[in-house]
Amino acid sequence: MKKLLLSWLAVFVVLTVLDYVVHGVLLAGAYEQVKDLFRPDMEQKMWIYSLISAITTFFFVLIFSKGYESKGIMEGVRYGFYAGCMLATGMAYGTYAMVAIPYSMAMQWFVFGLAEYIIAGVVVASIYGMKESASAA
Repeated sequence: MKKLLLSWLAVFVVLTVLDYVVHGVLLAGAYEQVKDLFRPDMEQKMWIYSLISAITTFFFVLIFSKGYESKGIMEGVRYGFYAGCMLATGMAYGTYAMVAIPYSMAMQWFVFGLAEYIIAGVVVASIYGMKESASAA
């Protein structure tokens, strides 16, 4: 249970930071080109995104914990790749199908999202691979 909670917190923090880097820094210029597509009160609704992120990261970690095979970092890379393909595809290309964003933005969302989940997989595999005495410290 400790590793589950520690992993959940770590993955949540890592993905929050990576989302800021991707969306707040790397894609900031691209968002300026489509700013009319976003809700005018978007900032007031960011708590919804944080809640979704907390729920998603919990299940990301829970599913990993149920299939954990103690195969090291590459297990996390593989898991992050699979989960990233599933989650980033729907987010990026589902949004592209419904909202008038350029294809290049959807592709960037997919690629960056996939990379984020691979990193998250490495984080959760690293925590699950820690010895029990090290994870308690």
